[in-house]
Amino acid sequence: MSRHVVIIGGGIIGLCSALSLRRKGFDVTVVDDRPPLHPGCSFGNAGMVVPSHIVPLAAPGMMALGLKWMWNPESPFYIRPRLSWDLLSWGYQFWKAGTAEKVKKASRVLAAMQLESRRRYEELERNGLEFGLVKRGLLMLCQTQHALDEEAHVAELARQLDLPAHILDREQTDAIDPGVRMNVCGSVHFPLDAHLDPVRLMCGLDQLVQAEGVRVLRSTAVTGLQRTGPRIEGVTGATTLRGDEFVLAAGSWSDGLARQLGLRLPMQAGKGYSLTLTKPRELPQLCSILTEARVAVTPMGTSLRVGGTMEMSGLNESISPRRVQGIKRSFLRYFPDFREEDFDGVTPWAGLRPCSPDGMPYLGRTSRYDNLVIATGHAMMGISFGPVTGDVVAELVSGETPSQDLQLLSPDRFG
Repeated sequence: MSRHVVIIGGGIIGLCSALSLRRKGFDVTVVDDRPPLHPGCSFGNAGMVVPSHIVPLAAPGMMALGLKWMWNPESPFYIRPRLSWDLLSWGYQFWKAGTAEKVKKASRVLAAMQLESRRRYEELERNGLEFGLVKRGLLMLCQTQHALDEEAHVAELARQLDLPAHILDREQTDAIDPGVRMNVCGSVHFPLDAHLDPVRLMCGLDQLVQAEGVRVLRSTAVTGLQRTGPRIEGVTGATTLRGDEFVLAAGSWSDGLARQLGLRLPMQAGKGYSLTLTKPRELPQLCSILTEARVAVTPMGTSLRVGGTMEMSGLNESISPRRVQGIKRSFLRYFPDFREEDFDGVTPWAGLRPCSPDGMPYLGRTSRYDNLVIATGHAMMGISFGPVTGDVVAELVSGETPSQDLQLLSPDRFG
């Protein structure tokens, strides 16, 4: 009889893990507390597959920039003032991680994993799963020469990792996407990046895993875990579900469940927002990042999604009108042919991205338990990391040597 694997969390990481595990012959059950097709973090994001994102969130200078931004309610980064030891501890670890040496070590791991995810997305589409994968690259759009110079340094780091990157002036930027007018001084083009429609991806994955025999239990909250010594025996909630192996992939809620097991997975929920224009007056052909504003812009079929902000305000998905307004204003500065009234009637989306202090995912087995794999903490890059994370989870459960370097991703790295 095949071993039973219980996956806690039905987002992109949980479903990709379920698919990889099932294809290795495991009996798999996914448990998720949200109803079917709930627009969680895996649905409303920018849909980018970004091997170019080789610099983790905890980079040199980010702490100072964050402190500067946090006083502006429309800025790309905001921390809601509150008395929280967890937040203070997370901030201290974030500051410690923001060194050039750690970024250099992390960049190689991030690039390798995301390139593999891109390859796996191509394979999924060849095998019939349709989610609108577009492989035209990504533009880092810059309005100032200072920002373009900084992005040029990232481009050089990317080239050292065999990732092509092209620095473009204003005219070259216009030429690469001539159907839209942009107010920029230049850009960096990363041709290996891609984008997709996350709603189509998630709906397709959900159908695919169930067609292959995975049980998906939606609207089923996990409130606790049963354990005996170094083994997890089952998850508890409205009912008890037993298994042989367990995967914790519950996004921003993973930390709370991990604490019940005596594990430390420092995590802050980084709230992001997006707005989707169904009939945009212009439609870019490439996805882009508005560098100074930290806003992502992605064409999805005939629609255009605009998203951004990193709001640390706890485990809540409430919408802040000021944050939404900041995204709109930033977008309009870069794309001057659009008007604020274009967003009239557009309902903002918000989702919680699981952010570790060092900007690296938690992926691997923990030394405390023999049958538990952790797969969470992917921050803004859950979609980009999904397929490769699923493959690594399946390798770990199978007892195989992981195909990726997991040293920097250890779930035990903070004690």
